[in-house]
Amino acid sequence: MNVFEAVKQSVTTRQAAERYGIKVNRNGMCVCPFHNDKNPSMKVDRRFYCFGCGATGDVIDFVSRLHGIGSREAALVLAQDFSIPYEDGRNAGKEPIRPRLRRETEEQKLKRMERHCFRVLSDYYHLLRRWKEEYAPRQPDEAWNPRFVEALQNMSRVEYLMDVLLSGDIQERAALITGHGKEVRNLERRMAEFTAPDTAGNSEHGRQHRVAPER
Repeated sequence: MNVFEAVKQSVTTRQAAERYGIKVNRNGMCVCPFHNDKNPSMKVDRRFYCFGCGATGDVIDFVSRLHGIGSREAALVLAQDFSIPYEDGRNAGKEPIRPRLRRETEEQKLKRMERHCFRVLSDYYHLLRRWKEEYAPRQPDEAWNPRFVEALQNMSRVEYLMDVLLSGDIQERAALITGHGKEVRNLERRMAEFTAPDTAGNSEHGRQHRVAPER
């Protein structure tokens, strides 16, 4: 069995996506890595399909696009990372050689993390704006909804963090990413909750707890 057949039979696109750091929710949806996706629009199972940009294919196609490498290189990477045995007539009796991927530079890594942080903060900021309008008290003596309070407390701070990512120097941006990584991950998990319907059929209005950014 050659490397292409072995990989396709052994690994699903969802397994590969999770292996390479892409969060997949319980419905098999994830944020598409192939376009500027704000909310999960890609379905990953054995194959993948993005409802936003139309990207589709099998696990080898997915890894090929994700790493910017050819199909054979992608198949070899998967075989190596998932310990999949295969036969290759051109290398009979030899261990499969993992291809040399283009190494991500520190600048490229920073840019990737910046885009991720900005996307999460932007999603959260727009959610706070909506909460500020939808949950604002309608009567002077009405109790303030926790989400309205959260919006008042956090909108200006989230806006400041987004400004740093957009206009700060490299040291400021790197410090923000390092210092707020846990906060961004917590917010990302919360964003994912709103895309996964609960048993009541309403994932957002059934939750009243508040997860404010860390200070």
